[in-house]
Amino acid sequence: MRLSLACLAKPILHGYFRSSCSWRVRIAFALKGVEYDQLPVNLIKDGGQQLTEEYKALNPMQQVPAVEIDGTTLSQSLAVIQYIDETRPGPRLLPADPKARAQVRMISDLIASGIQPLQNLYVIQKIGAEKMQWSQHFIDRGFQALEPILKQTAGKYCVGDEISMADICLVPQVYNAERFKVDVGKYPTIKRLNEALLEIEAFQVSHPSRQPDTPDDLRA
Repeated sequence: MRLSLACLAKPILHGYFRSSCSWRVRIAFALKGVEYDQLPVNLIKDGGQQLTEEYKALNPMQQVPAVEIDGTTLSQSLAVIQYIDETRPGPRLLPADPKARAQVRMISDLIASGIQPLQNLYVIQKIGAEKMQWSQHFIDRGFQALEPILKQTAGKYCVGDEISMADICLVPQVYNAERFKVDVGKYPTIKRLNEALLEIEAFQVSHPSRQPDTPDDLRA
């Protein structure tokens, strides 16, 4: 009975408004039409609320997001997205076709492992004064690889004409690129896909400018 009640409870997302990884999970919930609660974790305030012992019990890596769902706690955004896809009805976030599914995972991993970690908050705090140049370098390096891949795989969206986990990863990364003053216009396929995706409600309601913990000066 306890498990059944846990499965009926709304998921709880512990995240930060501007975190790419938190945004990915918000997009996935929105695409699936899943209602959830948010408990913000301020990565700046008090030296970083993710560094508390209380939060460490939820996510030992002391990163966001952590998601309480179905009686368990999950971290790592791609694992969370795939769990949501496998347990909730609604549009598939990974294609049924094995080749297309592999392409979605390839693009998602390129972004989530090859670009984003090199310009997340913890890393750029260690870099210090050179953080802008550092972030620009590694985003450009990643986009130079991503652009020709997307030219081959994209239709209306990253892989064909259905929204997938790859699109969920792309939009927050482009947002970060723009924050760090990367010229996204150099990457026409990335730019086109991002603009198309931002017209979709799930990407709009999950946007960093529209979250409970969004500062007033950044709120849309």
